Amino acid sequence: MTDIAELPAWLTDFRHELHRFPELSNQEFATTTRLRAALETYQIRILPLDLPTGLVVELGGQHPGPLIVLRADIDALPIEEKSGVPFSSAHPGVMHACGHDFHSASALGAAILLKQQESSLPGRVRILFQPAEETGQGAPAVIAAGALEGATAIFGIHNDPALPVGVMGSKAGALTAGVDRFRIDITGTGSHAARPHEGNDPVVIAGQLISTLQTLISRNVPSDENAVLSLTQVHSGSTWNVIPDSAWLEGTVRTFSQTVREQIEQRMRDVLAGMAAAFNAQITLDWQPGPPSVVNSEEWVALALETGHETGFDVRRIAANPIGEDFAFYQQRLPGAFIMIGSGGPYALHHPQFRVDDAALFPTAQWLATLAVQALKKAAA
Repeated sequence: MTDIAELPAWLTDFRHELHRFPELSNQEFATTTRLRAALETYQIRILPLDLPTGLVVELGGQHPGPLIVLRADIDALPIEEKSGVPFSSAHPGVMHACGHDFHSASALGAAILLKQQESSLPGRVRILFQPAEETGQGAPAVIAAGALEGATAIFGIHNDPALPVGVMGSKAGALTAGVDRFRIDITGTGSHAARPHEGNDPVVIAGQLISTLQTLISRNVPSDENAVLSLTQVHSGSTWNVIPDSAWLEGTVRTFSQTVREQIEQRMRDVLAGMAAAFNAQITLDWQPGPPSVVNSEEWVALALETGHETGFDVRRIAANPIGEDFAFYQQRLPGAFIMIGSGGPYALHHPQFRVDDAALFPTAQWLATLAVQALKKAAA
């Protein structure tokens, strides 16, 4: 494609291709190759960073000025697609069920639009095509590769099927939750089910824990704070007439405050220690911290939403959402904003029937390109 007027249709076809050939986290080799080929077609310079998958590109630099970063993620999920779209996944058990194909194509479109005005950019725009968002490992790897060096601010997007096409939303402060995963292992003593006094039943202990852990939120977190603790797996035993010798539980904690995040982990450890002593059992906790909360800068959110309004979006202030997002790692290094883009539903993120309305694609690319220019001007002021 050489005519910029053809870009909307071309971007749609490109997104469909990404959607048809999804790849899991840190396996996005073909996705990276497709992106590289498209970027090289437009002579967009790719930075020589040490990344096995994913790409970082840069535009501008002909004039001195700040560096603004845009980020899009590129990985897919281990989900069997049931969307019914004609470009459904050709890879069994793998699907772009979170819309990262939409994010990548939008950022690619922004890169192409920025290339058309590269000679006049008042600084530099760097675009991250980031791998492994779904595992929370991608952003730290991109940071370690040096992708943020010299940057002033960063912007990221995520499609939101709960918002109609043409709508974007965000808010200052915490937008997404800090995400932690935990596993609790209980070791007791097995016995015949008819003689429970000869053992130390881990199922009973697990039952007590299920009830007690719910109080970590209701009796420890202030009412003006939000937090979630969900137990999602409980496993023990293998037959009906034997008390097993072990059990394990797994779940997640979502928080919007680092103080509350640390408090819940410590209280969980206290509860488990007390329960182990009370039941004379061994109870261990494997706490696996994930991304922190996305915390948006008020000034950069305001600019992003103002630019959205100017480019034709219906702009809304939205509530915080307890999903996880590794964009938060970037915001630990520099200020920025994460924006939700309406993708039209009707199915939720990570649903086998999830799909994105293509009508949202080119307007998002145009807005990202405009936002990058406006952010350069603001940072230089």
